[in-house]
Amino acid sequence: MGLEEKKKKGRGKVDGEILLNVKLDRRLLSNVPDPTGIRSEIDRRGKKDDQEDLASLMEYKKLGIRYISEFPVQISFMFNGIKQNITATCADISDTGMGIELDRIEDRDKLKEAEQVHLKFKVPAGSMPEGHEMRFHTFAKVVHTADRIKPFAGLQFSEDLSTYMKRHKDRYLLVMSAVLLGFVSLCVVLMRAESVIYFKYNAIMYLYSIIAALFLLSRYLFGALYKPKPINPDYTPSVTIIIPCFNEETWIQTTILSCIDQNYPVDKLKVIVVDDCSADKSVEKIREIIDKLAEGEGKRYNIRERLRYFKQPKNAGKRAALMCGVENTDTDLVMFVDSDSFLDPYAVRNVIQPFQDPKMGGCAGRCDVANTYTNNLTKMQSVRYYIAFRIMKAAEGLFDAVTCLSGPLSCYRREIVMQYKDNWLNQKFLGQKATFGDDRAMTNFVLTYHRCTYQDTAACSTIVPKEHKVFLKQQMRWKRSWLRESIMAGKFMWRKEPFASFNFYIGLLVPLLAPVIVIYNLFYVPFTQHIFPRNFLVGLMMMSLMMTFAQLLLRKSTTWFFGFMFCIYYELVLLWQMPIAWFTFWKSTWGTRMTPSDVAAQKKKDEHRNRSGGKQVQEEAEEKEGVGTGHV
Repeated sequence: MGLEEKKKKGRGKVDGEILLNVKLDRRLLSNVPDPTGIRSEIDRRGKKDDQEDLASLMEYKKLGIRYISEFPVQISFMFNGIKQNITATCADISDTGMGIELDRIEDRDKLKEAEQVHLKFKVPAGSMPEGHEMRFHTFAKVVHTADRIKPFAGLQFSEDLSTYMKRHKDRYLLVMSAVLLGFVSLCVVLMRAESVIYFKYNAIMYLYSIIAALFLLSRYLFGALYKPKPINPDYTPSVTIIIPCFNEETWIQTTILSCIDQNYPVDKLKVIVVDDCSADKSVEKIREIIDKLAEGEGKRYNIRERLRYFKQPKNAGKRAALMCGVENTDTDLVMFVDSDSFLDPYAVRNVIQPFQDPKMGGCAGRCDVANTYTNNLTKMQSVRYYIAFRIMKAAEGLFDAVTCLSGPLSCYRREIVMQYKDNWLNQKFLGQKATFGDDRAMTNFVLTYHRCTYQDTAACSTIVPKEHKVFLKQQMRWKRSWLRESIMAGKFMWRKEPFASFNFYIGLLVPLLAPVIVIYNLFYVPFTQHIFPRNFLVGLMMMSLMMTFAQLLLRKSTTWFFGFMFCIYYELVLLWQMPIAWFTFWKSTWGTRMTPSDVAAQKKKDEHRNRSGGKQVQEEAEEKEGVGTGHV
């Protein structure tokens, strides 16, 4: 899909992925502060940006984002003293208003005369950000009309949908989910109290269950206590966003546009794209978007100087691509953004805030799933991502000891990255060159002597696998890198804050032993002692419900049930990748992209297959010869 088509249609369905169908602004760089001062950051509905602080500006622009959709809207209003009821179709919707298409010009003209209209509609899941899927009964007024393919009218809600949801939905969900989450937590505590009572009968198993419960409950508690750093508008260090690209022709333009279209001073922000010798049309797409931006906004925003790209002479891996960007800039901070991730317009503003602390070495932002509604697998990942960042990473961020500054959105002091450049590029483990796990590896280098934190308000969205085969390969790669880098981190984490250290080592122990514990409780005990593992299964269900109800409490989304489904999927499938990772964590292949290591591994497989095939052909020929001469 080209840039012009995206501009007309928004994202929508691209390459088989279902994304929020955002109605793009007429300007390519609608969020960038105008260095000439000619344009206001808010130029609609008479609002003045100098009357608003950054927090209010962020909230206002968020409410104004329009999403292309198509669902029925019931409208009632008074015309000449008679109540009129008509049905329209929503064309686009935001938190502040809606564009509708009508079947008849007469209905539009009547609607234009009405002082106030009453609307009834239900926002389908996936039409707006998660949490908006519900029924609305609200008032609005007509602010403009137009002649299009169908008669069109623009409506402004009497109160924005976010405020409506707080009154009609949020308070009930807040109470219900809080009660359910509290009940589940109490059940977990009571079950672990039972473990203490029966501890003497099986010390090892009950000790594990107590430790696992304490670890999980503490993560949720620390995650609840976490608060992001507020924005200081006067703090604007120079930043370079570096995008490593390899065969991402579908998403690279959207990624670049989201990175350059940031609410941040023009003279303080640069973007560098490094193509790692892609085999598709990635380079062509990169050039196309740079030329497009330079042609439209180049002079005003100095595009040619601020947005550059480099092409690696050969495929050298993601780390080399990132380091190429770091070496070709001189800014205070560097941000790493994956080529299939899309930044929120205020991501840079937010992710830099923790660096006001001179001891801060790195910061991670929150990563949401962009293609949540593609299928059930992506819905499960959406819940998992949200809990992993908003709860688990936030809990680490409370102590400035985040163990993985994730690839989709991470920020570092450039001088620290340069300090560990050689160690990072040439990292080996058990004699094998480390090709993946670049985010965890760099985090380890930084965290050794500096702080690493999490900023929940610095948000991005990313494309996750929609196929189980690709997803499982990704998860295996992540487990191997987690195991390798956790072993490395174990050498220095004991020097960190006591709670952070304790949680780290417990968090390392619990997943490693989980497969053994499951086998013992679900197979060994039932077959040897003839005892049904009721308590163990109930415990697993309680742990699953904690994720489910936390998603309901914090996000108020209809995807909350998929948290429970993901936990079941984890126990049945993902858990058993850990034993494989124990014995193969030295491998350096990605599995989901053809890195040099993958090419070498594939070459070995092909050579082995050719040798096996040649041997089989020879045996078949000898067998046929034997048949022909009577030697069977």
